[in-house]
Amino acid sequence: MLEQTKVTIPWWLTIILVLETLPMFLGPVVALMVPGFMGGPEAESINQAAFIYTNRNVAVGLALLIAWVLRNGPMLFVLIFIRLITDLGDLPTVLYYNLVTSAPRTIAIFVCLYYIPAIFALRYLWQQMTRSDGETQSNSGDNNV
Repeated sequence: MLEQTKVTIPWWLTIILVLETLPMFLGPVVALMVPGFMGGPEAESINQAAFIYTNRNVAVGLALLIAWVLRNGPMLFVLIFIRLITDLGDLPTVLYYNLVTSAPRTIAIFVCLYYIPAIFALRYLWQQMTRSDGETQSNSGDNNV
């Protein structure tokens, strides 16, 4: 069963996985060391939002690492999809609350480093998973003859 979920991970997908995973660990470090990151410019201490943010990101980051090591296509697909949905919510939030110094730079970072790579990764993983399903079904049909 585990072999059926394994996918080939080309070099470019590895780069995308690093781009998707790295912020899951760097963001929490910043959130726990810089009170203003989660509490706004006036914040002088770490608040509960920083701990919630840290827990969420570290959990997804660890799950992405495990899926990557196992080369588990469906798990990678779901986790990248979750990350994409989260990022789609994060960008408007940081822009609405004016939490960035340069909106155009932030939009470019989200689009070029998160959204587009995630879409490429999701498309590739979907193709790998559906190709695997088709091969598995045709192989199981051959065994019945």
